Amino acid sequence: MMNLLAIAAGTWKTVGIVAAIFAGSALLIGILIIVVGKVFKVDVDEKITKIMENLAGANCGGCGCSGCAGFASKLASGGADLGDCHVTSPENKEEIAKILGIELKHEERTVAAVKCHGGEANCAEKFDYKGNPTCAACASLLGGNLNCPYACLGCGDCKAVCPEHAIEITGRLAKIDPDKCISCGACILACPKHIIERIPASAPVYAPCSSKRRAKDVMNVCKAGCIACGLCARSCPHGAIVIKDNLPVFDYSKCTGCLTCVEKCPRKIILSRDVLSPETPKPEVLPESGEALKEEKKEA
Repeated sequence: MMNLLAIAAGTWKTVGIVAAIFAGSALLIGILIIVVGKVFKVDVDEKITKIMENLAGANCGGCGCSGCAGFASKLASGGADLGDCHVTSPENKEEIAKILGIELKHEERTVAAVKCHGGEANCAEKFDYKGNPTCAACASLLGGNLNCPYACLGCGDCKAVCPEHAIEITGRLAKIDPDKCISCGACILACPKHIIERIPASAPVYAPCSSKRRAKDVMNVCKAGCIACGLCARSCPHGAIVIKDNLPVFDYSKCTGCLTCVEKCPRKIILSRDVLSPETPKPEVLPESGEALKEEKKEA
């Protein structure tokens, strides 16, 4: 009996020693973690924290960073421009400018616009695409399945990334609702054809075409493409339009919304956005006249 008691006592003593070793090891590891944490602690820049508090927090990636945290870090180090963020409110940008000690530049609100008016109604397919139903995948195969190399592929990559659900795909053509668009730029980055760009929210007109080809080549592939006839530029009473790379380029600081370009365009590729100056009545958009068709053929 005494032997059994002695064995039991020895066993409990051994268990106690093992438990003490484990407890001591755990305590030692805990102390080491605390010491290492203090020695190698990286202080979060207070400036970055304050910037983060004022950013919109959309994490849309439109600024070129993976998220608002990355953008805040770049702003604090001077590696980014505050104007790269199109989502944060002007009031919050003023606060961020104060934190950074910089002067805030005046920025007019912008919206994204799809520079294509093709779609299945105006631009035919060159082959029947049956692959992955994304614009990126379609574009990787011979530049896409549409005859125009600048055409919207209409698979909806832009719609998939829009945080405000401002994009719809109708007739294989992306359309952006300017009232919902926050100009984050996510759709711009997602479009493999690079045909989405920002325009001023107050822009009276815009030309939804991105083709830089000559008139004959455009007319061979699209019913709604710009043929760079220059009639819009020559007719604009304010000199707000120039033709560059076979496309009209608008100087919106000069545009008054008179819609002369809309009326004169023989292809009806310049569209009114119904944002007109108060003193300018909206004219009726005339159908293609014989004179306009002559101008088109002559310039082509």
